[in-house]
Amino acid sequence: MEVGRTEATGVRGWVRDLALGARFAVTGGRRGWTRTALTAIGVGLGVALLLVAASLPHALQSRDAREDDRRVSATDGKPPSDRSFLFAETETRYRGDVITGTVFHPDGRGPTAAPPGLTRLPGPGEMAVSPALAELLASPDGTLLKNRLPYRTTVTIGDAGLIGPGELRYYAGVTSLDDDRADGRGDAFGGVKQQGEPLGAVLLLVILMACVALLMPVAVFIATAVRFGGEQRDRRLAALRLVGADRATTRRIAAGESLGGALLGLAAGAVLFALARLSASEVTIWDVNAFSVDIVPNPLLAVLISAAVPIASVAVTLFALRDVAIEPLGVVRNAAASSSRRVWWRLLAPAVGLALLLLQAGEVTTGSADIATYQIAAGAILVLIGVTVLVPWLVEAVVSRLDGGPVPWQLAIRRLQLSSGTAARAVSGIVVAAAGAIALQMLFTSVESRFTLSTGADSGRAQLSSRADVRDGSVAPRVFEAYAGTKGVDAVFGTVEATISRPGPRRADEDFIPFTRLTVGDCPSLRELASLPSCEDGDVFTVREKRELNSYPYLPRAGERVDLAEERIGPDGEPLKTEAVPWRVPASAEQVSMRTGPMGEQTGGVLATPSAVDLAKLSRPTVSTLLRLDADVPEAEEYVRNTAARLDPLARVDALHDTKYTSQFASVRTGLFVGATLTMLLIGASLLVSTLEQLRDRRRLLSVLVAFGTRRATLSWSVLWQTAVPVLLGLTLAVLGGLVLGVVLLAMVGEPVADWWVFLPVTGVGVGLILLVTLLSLPPLWRMMRPEGLRTE
Repeated sequence: MEVGRTEATGVRGWVRDLALGARFAVTGGRRGWTRTALTAIGVGLGVALLLVAASLPHALQSRDAREDDRRVSATDGKPPSDRSFLFAETETRYRGDVITGTVFHPDGRGPTAAPPGLTRLPGPGEMAVSPALAELLASPDGTLLKNRLPYRTTVTIGDAGLIGPGELRYYAGVTSLDDDRADGRGDAFGGVKQQGEPLGAVLLLVILMACVALLMPVAVFIATAVRFGGEQRDRRLAALRLVGADRATTRRIAAGESLGGALLGLAAGAVLFALARLSASEVTIWDVNAFSVDIVPNPLLAVLISAAVPIASVAVTLFALRDVAIEPLGVVRNAAASSSRRVWWRLLAPAVGLALLLLQAGEVTTGSADIATYQIAAGAILVLIGVTVLVPWLVEAVVSRLDGGPVPWQLAIRRLQLSSGTAARAVSGIVVAAAGAIALQMLFTSVESRFTLSTGADSGRAQLSSRADVRDGSVAPRVFEAYAGTKGVDAVFGTVEATISRPGPRRADEDFIPFTRLTVGDCPSLRELASLPSCEDGDVFTVREKRELNSYPYLPRAGERVDLAEERIGPDGEPLKTEAVPWRVPASAEQVSMRTGPMGEQTGGVLATPSAVDLAKLSRPTVSTLLRLDADVPEAEEYVRNTAARLDPLARVDALHDTKYTSQFASVRTGLFVGATLTMLLIGASLLVSTLEQLRDRRRLLSVLVAFGTRRATLSWSVLWQTAVPVLLGLTLAVLGGLVLGVVLLAMVGEPVADWWVFLPVTGVGVGLILLVTLLSLPPLWRMMRPEGLRTE
């Protein structure tokens, strides 16, 4: 038969039959429209999420570009000019939210460059704020924050100066900024691209598995959605056979009907994506949001999605009808195949996938920067596909052996025995998502230690720290008193740190004058740094560092004279002449042993109490404060930050944590949380749509049962069991598949299993989805139990 003939096997025949099926999808009356609408909604949800995923590269690039554009271009040691300015980056936290800012001090009176989003730099005492920060400051929740930003708000930062619409950021003009306290001097913005470190192989594996685990459920759900309304479609196909259509034609018409729903789903997905894009600036997930203009799908990926969904709808429908006998008097599904589903071919996909992954065992190491991306992705996809195709076999094998029990249980089980394939398809998205999530969580938990750094801090001894460089150390007592009087502060450990050196010029064999650290504080503060036998005001101690530290090459002896003036180096690299400030270490100074401080620091050198040294004579000292908070005061941290801002607008207060994540790992972790949240929302919506579609197909049966006196509560419980049994069986299979996949992934990175119980939260989410979907399906279920459901044509 020649290609192009109108026979059923020709291209024109295919187009004719597919077009006829697509016409049925939109002209089948109320029931046909309902089925098509459910298919379009299901496909549309999946397409919208795929388009969001395809937009991530552009969104991340735009975010980085915005950050680069507002970065100050340093003048690299050039002298001040009328157009240059000093700048300093600031950061504070308010109730868990990070607030970043930059303060400026112009060198001259001439006009200076302005950051993106502004037309000029804020003047002294003025502040430009982002819209989100302006809203926070104007709300009752921002009362404490107002005291921390002692500037007058004059303008709002435009979108060009923000990395996201929800960013909390400000620019301010100050007069108290000098070269010693500034981060640098600049005269322009932009042109400075931050070069990030390349991701290691382990993190690349985590990201790759996240993409597979989060996007596979979307693909499975789309494939399930195009098969909605099977029973009504079967009756229509039988009618077509009755008027003379052959079996091949009816299958192509059925594929065309699915194609019509898929095309409408593409349109619905585009509309949903457009709506989501418009509201993107109003939505924040795990502290991440983006501007609507930055949410733009990659053109190639968008074309791929647009082509893959219709093609998949046709292929899935033809595959589903392979064992269906469409006859003029009805549709008969292959009873032999359904009674004994073959399991051997269902095991081929996971076996091949595991083999591909095991070939990479031990190949993914921390030191490498590349992985076999396509091989690993293919292996993981095959394993997850294998878990999915095993679900129908498992559900049928189990429910065929169930019998007896209460009436709701019997109704549910009998329904599952008659159409276990439909029930299995409905939960396939949950199964593949759960299996991928378990494997990913096993990998994530086990490699977490590689990216978790010990800070050395002891958050039990102190919770907050603050450091500030000052010109005169005599201001330290006022700082400590202000912190001590702050609400919610239990104890203050304050010290003044400076450098002391051996008196006299350099020697011929020296590159610098030997120096050490001088730490001045009261006795309780010094006891946090060293083991003191006794301490009174006026005492001085010397601390010998441990040999492995060797931070300071010089330690004065008791009674030795030292110089409090720090040696300075000029622009040409030569030492600047400074007037010596002599001080003698008391002869009574006792040598003590070092102790690890609350921040994990080990302080050597000389320890002195306040009356033993004149703080005003110290050269460029640093005031360091550690604070222990009262756990019964919920806003204690905010009160401390306000006190710090009142003392010095540039002061930074940091919370002490025993451990912290690397910046790359923290970014990947946030991205996983965002993606998992979106995927779980899709899964919940997909399960609800699938349940409604099954109820719609059973509308007449439900009405008959009610007419014969069946209680609505009985039918409601049957719907719960009908949803719960396949989900629980699927989750059992997902747990086994996820654990196996997780073990293989850990073999690739050479890590043992850190936690075998990571599946508990995933299964908990699955059970929660069952209850939620059942609750949401009750109102339409009760409407379908009305006598009107008995009407027919």
